[in-house]
Amino acid sequence: MSLRLEVKTQAQSWPLAGTFAISRGAKTVAEVLVVTVSDGELTGTGECVPYARYGETMASVRDQLEVVKHIECEADELGQLSARLPAGAGRNAFDCAIWDYRAKRSGERVWSLAGLDTPRSVTSAFTLSLDSPEKMAEAAALNASRPLLKMKLAGDGDLERVAAVREQAPNATLIVDANEGWKPEQIEPMSLGLAELGVAMVEQPVHADEDHVLADLEHPLPFCADESCHTRDGLHALKGRYEFVNIKLDKTGGLTEALALREEARAAGFRIMVGCMMGTSLAMAPALIVAQGAEFVDLDGPLWMAKDRVPGLSFDGSVVSPPSPEVWG
Repeated sequence: MSLRLEVKTQAQSWPLAGTFAISRGAKTVAEVLVVTVSDGELTGTGECVPYARYGETMASVRDQLEVVKHIECEADELGQLSARLPAGAGRNAFDCAIWDYRAKRSGERVWSLAGLDTPRSVTSAFTLSLDSPEKMAEAAALNASRPLLKMKLAGDGDLERVAAVREQAPNATLIVDANEGWKPEQIEPMSLGLAELGVAMVEQPVHADEDHVLADLEHPLPFCADESCHTRDGLHALKGRYEFVNIKLDKTGGLTEALALREEARAAGFRIMVGCMMGTSLAMAPALIVAQGAEFVDLDGPLWMAKDRVPGLSFDGSVVSPPSPEVWG
């Protein structure tokens, strides 16, 4: 059956409940791009976050999507449409909108269309924004009952930050994310110190252009590739440098590639983390499918929103349930 689809984009701003800071800067608003795919009756929706670290802007991502503004295709070609775009935020929102449209068209949930089991609830990390040790300790005290806390780090002063958080949240599993903020010479002493503080994993310690040094440095805790891991194409270069890969749909370019990356990464011996950019429940919903069986999950974007979408994902503390059809998929 031949289809005619129209693709539209809308930039949206979602205020955060506080200031979210990492080693590269801080934000108080989540700037997202919503993509819809419609045949005039049924509409699929996806969300992405254009990310400056990867050379993306709201304007550049919208320009990319001009290629698929009007589509004529057969129904059985829907699953191949995202291949028309390069990996990145724009393809993510488009790919997820196509999956959502296919689910509405078929009356099946996305996971059924993908040949996957029905997803279960997962426990997400809650992220502590980069700040002074005292401020991060205050945030940890407020969230000490959460089972998994993720700390944003930056280099100098990180051991003091983690020690302060550990004192306030003694029972939480701690993972840390340097967002490329460490110098190579900091890796070994930081790793040893963090291991003594009971940290379970370090995410992206050095800049992606420098991560070749990791292959020759001792680290008693596992490292996770984030900025260094986008799609399956770069997976082979990460062997010997990282034990984990962090799968984010805005990097892979959507659910389709994220699922493929997950399987190939597991086959190559990598452990799996599934993360997110700062977005709403619409962005987290497809990532929750990828998060099934992941060792660490970081889909706390909605918990940082001053107000999330309605309807949105259901959170019980840090436990997030699969999306209803009204949310996505």
